[in-house]
Amino acid sequence: MGFFGRLGNMISGFLNLFIGKIEEKNPAAVYEAAIQERIKTYQGLKKQISNIVFLRNKTENELEAMLKDLDTVNLELEGAIATGQEDIGAMLFEKQESLESSIASKREELSNISKQAEDSMDQLQQFEVEIQKLKREKDEMLAKEATADAQIKIQETLSSLSVDADIQALANVRESIEKKAAEAKVGAELADNNLDNKLSNLREEGAKSRARARFEAARQARLAKESGQVGQAEQVQSTSGSSNDAPPPPSGSSGGKTI
Repeated sequence: MGFFGRLGNMISGFLNLFIGKIEEKNPAAVYEAAIQERIKTYQGLKKQISNIVFLRNKTENELEAMLKDLDTVNLELEGAIATGQEDIGAMLFEKQESLESSIASKREELSNISKQAEDSMDQLQQFEVEIQKLKREKDEMLAKEATADAQIKIQETLSSLSVDADIQALANVRESIEKKAAEAKVGAELADNNLDNKLSNLREEGAKSRARARFEAARQARLAKESGQVGQAEQVQSTSGSSNDAPPPPSGSSGGKTI
């Protein structure tokens, strides 16, 4: 292989690699190009089949016309035989043989064309199924690619995170919270041991004790007052009871005489 041949192979190789990378990055475009190419081929095949179908229909019409001509010739031949027209009869016999030979050839031609049309229609249907299959494959593969890309991104995101860093961050947060809790506890303890707070608590307790004493004194006074009123009432009742028990004076104590 010469220099230019090797150079051509190298350039071709680079181009194939370059195109391959582009195709890998654009799978939707590759699928769409393949689908469009098959659609184009399908349309060309459909046009060819339409020509075959047209030829088949034309052959059928020609065969039908020959059969009609043959029927006419047979009818004319019967008339010539019946009337004894030998010359015309001989001519009609020749025409009959020619038509029968042409009809046999036309039937064979129609059979071949019909078979070709049927085979072409089957191929066209299979090609159409292949196009639909390729379209479904495109949707499935693109969805599969999207799912794979999403999974790769998630894995890359997770792999970029440091587990040690997360653990250290959690430890720092826990330590900070514990420090705040300890600081709050120390503040509460200092507040309990503060002299002003203690004096304030004592004043509050003294006020409560004084209020209870005053309440108790008021209650005792009220009880004493109620007890004194009850005693006076009993004394009055006792005095009124003694005067009611003395005997009434005699009716004649005034010294008057009885008449």
